[in-house]
Amino acid sequence: MLEITNLSKAFGDKQALTDIDLIVPEGVIFGLLGPNGAGKTTLIRIINQIIEADRGQIILEGQSISPSDIRKIGYLPEERGLYKKMKVWDQLIYFARLKGLSSQEAKSRIDKWMKKLEIDSWKAKKIEDLSKGMAQKIQFIATVIHEPKLLILDEPFSGFDPVNAEIIKNEIIGLKESGTTVILSTHRMESVELLCDRVAMINQSKKILDGTIREVKNSFKPEIFEVTLVDIPDNLPVEYGATEIAPGEWNFQTSLNGQTPNELLSQFMSYGQVTQFDEVKPTMEEIFIHQVKTAENG
Repeated sequence: MLEITNLSKAFGDKQALTDIDLIVPEGVIFGLLGPNGAGKTTLIRIINQIIEADRGQIILEGQSISPSDIRKIGYLPEERGLYKKMKVWDQLIYFARLKGLSSQEAKSRIDKWMKKLEIDSWKAKKIEDLSKGMAQKIQFIATVIHEPKLLILDEPFSGFDPVNAEIIKNEIIGLKESGTTVILSTHRMESVELLCDRVAMINQSKKILDGTIREVKNSFKPEIFEVTLVDIPDNLPVEYGATEIAPGEWNFQTSLNGQTPNELLSQFMSYGQVTQFDEVKPTMEEIFIHQVKTAENG
């Protein structure tokens, strides 16, 4: 869907992006990660043609991106852009018409989305009379109303309580299943693990990791295994540092130490009944924190 090559951007002596290469496959949810100030928003604004890159290329659906491609893109910015004095219905009609929908099609789609999100009774309300979460739903509808092929969501769960966050999460999954490609920029790593097929992380203007969730986790795994034994014998090596988690049930964490996982399992089976044997893998949050701290420490 999207291919970015050698993309760079500076603001004066501040380098915002440095030689960014990214490939976003069609029909995936692609996590764009990074700490504040890393360059994510700059990249998103260049894709949306709000600002221009200093150098590099963006290919959308096999062609160099052009102004007409804006109608293929839906963009939900972190800083929302609703007109506070306008009524909900009038505002959504306005945004839908800006994105090329006829009046009839706009009304039909808005009506469908408002019923789907159970906010049909808000039509005559002004934005200033809505809670932050309610306004977020209106902004979400405005973002997807023209059925974009590429949907860019910057912190889409901000302002939502857990129930409404779950509703929006399910809608994002539904859009992906219908063929929409989604770029998701968020600091909520649990959402990344649940939703994203692939991720890339930018820090200090540079891309520092890129791959599927599985690939990224595997590249940072410490090769440590967690083992639970029942009724362990006295000859278990003391260096394993057993922790009793229930009467007669003991938990261990140990590295492979040059063994294969099968060899390590066989070794523990010789000590007692193994009820759990799992490789410890880092969470995306742990990887995120590790990468940021590594960059800070040089």
